[in-house]
Amino acid sequence: MFPIAIEKASPATQILYKLALPVALILWLLPLLGVAMTSLKPSSDLAAGNYFGLPSYLAFSNYADVFTNSPIASYIINSFKVTIPTVIGAVAIACLSGFALAVYRFKMNLVIFFLFVAGNFVPFQILMVPVRDLTVSTGLYNTITGLALFHIAFQSGFCTLFMRNFIKGLPFELIESARVEGVSEFRIFWYIVLPLMRPAIAALSVLVFTFIWNDYFWATVLTTSAETQPVTAGLYSLNGQWIAQWQLVSAGSIIAAMPPVLMFFLMQKHFIAGLTLGATKG
Repeated sequence: MFPIAIEKASPATQILYKLALPVALILWLLPLLGVAMTSLKPSSDLAAGNYFGLPSYLAFSNYADVFTNSPIASYIINSFKVTIPTVIGAVAIACLSGFALAVYRFKMNLVIFFLFVAGNFVPFQILMVPVRDLTVSTGLYNTITGLALFHIAFQSGFCTLFMRNFIKGLPFELIESARVEGVSEFRIFWYIVLPLMRPAIAALSVLVFTFIWNDYFWATVLTTSAETQPVTAGLYSLNGQWIAQWQLVSAGSIIAAMPPVLMFFLMQKHFIAGLTLGATKG
């Protein structure tokens, strides 16, 4: 119905719609195009001050040089070591806590739910000092384990909110029928509810993977060494190590952006299903 509505609009409105989409697309892609163009420039272009023009030739060797002249491979491995356990831990906790909040009725149900909701509105910057002190006192500072545990704890609130609302929309008659048949609560969760949650799990996994992989703030607050820093913090250190070699930093940025993009396209079908399933329920 949306194309029909545009066709019925006035000519001026149609022109506005047709112009707004490409302009928005260009503005959205402009930074990415700038980084991609810089990643293909030879060092001689940047030394000559050619920051915004076209490259004199396409230096695809920058993508090989960023691996040979910097520890970016180690940074990428560290990102996977942080991101994958975080996705598994946060989604697993959210499935269990979301099931409890959506299915069981107890006095503190709404209070606990509102605590999860309120936690999402706390500015994470104000937690920088206490979180850093906590990791230092527990021996988890500058460790992959400490960064992963923090992300699991911080993402659990949003993930629980997401899962609770999704499970709330599932047909409760299935759970009641299973209880009448004498099925245990854990088997109800594992064999009835969890299979129905697969689209939501896929959508949430993509979101959390992207959030954690692209995190820069906590990566610089809780890690300091090349052995533990993920790729976002590692790119910042490349900026200091290779001061004049912006082509390597840009090539590293493009490489670092690939895993979330691949994750989205691989899970695109389940991601869209998970986000739209609740909207199609009657």
